Amino acid sequence: MTDHHHSHDDHHHNQGVTEPDDAAMAALLDLDAEVLHTFLSDVTSDLARLSPDRPPHRILDLGSGTGAGTFALLQRFEDAEVIAVDRSPELMDHLRDKARDRGVEHRIRTVQADLDGAWPALDTVDLVWASASVHHLADPDRGLREIFRSLRPGGLLAVIEMAGFPRFLPDDVGRGRPGLEARCHAAMAEARAEHLPHLGSDWGPRISRAGFTIEAERPFSLDLRPPLPEATGRYAQATLRRARSHLAGALSADDLATLDHLIDSDAPDGVLRRDDLHVRVERTLWAARRP
Repeated sequence: MTDHHHSHDDHHHNQGVTEPDDAAMAALLDLDAEVLHTFLSDVTSDLARLSPDRPPHRILDLGSGTGAGTFALLQRFEDAEVIAVDRSPELMDHLRDKARDRGVEHRIRTVQADLDGAWPALDTVDLVWASASVHHLADPDRGLREIFRSLRPGGLLAVIEMAGFPRFLPDDVGRGRPGLEARCHAAMAEARAEHLPHLGSDWGPRISRAGFTIEAERPFSLDLRPPLPEATGRYAQATLRRARSHLAGALSADDLATLDHLIDSDAPDGVLRRDDLHVRVERTLWAARRP
């Protein structure tokens, strides 16, 4: 998540989209987890309610990024261990460093794998967590069938997907034409339709087709207003910088100049110093059981 969050919204490499370096991605995923920690806590408590008699012991985190989901799950399920799978060796290194800092490295195993290729051979697990990762798969239906095979009967799948990037800005930021953030989002949605055709799918039917029984579908609309977490300005800056790298040909010169000003660390009215930010994020959890 981060997942993807999002976010790890598109942290997996897509042809034709220039990827920022993994260090910037790692920072963004960490900020996402810090600012949206209440969301992670809500989702894991939903999963705990769905497994009252048999809390998950072996958990698989697919597209783990820097471990937002991994650490939230380890905190919620105190006897669990997590197998974290990601294609980026840099993000895996970062996750292992965080695990050592938190004293939980003995509860985590990392596996580097590209899930569009051969799936890693793993023992069956009790819970699969896929936050903002299934939409990256070239063939998500195949991915869901592989997940089905990796779960024990009665095991749970948690798919978390997002509706676009988080929003932060008021409609009028005090310079340029009002509505800048809405235009950024529209341009990014157009670019994503081409590069991430599965983003925004209705995952319920696809999860059912793979053999699962849907136990819960829960939309989360987060709307964080002041006082905001300390990292919010940096989260807004990192998210908008990431958006900026995709928007060069898609916005007017005037809009790009305003955006560049907002993400400038030294600008007195840039996002690091504004007191009118608020964070709006929409994500959906599908929890499904392997019969």
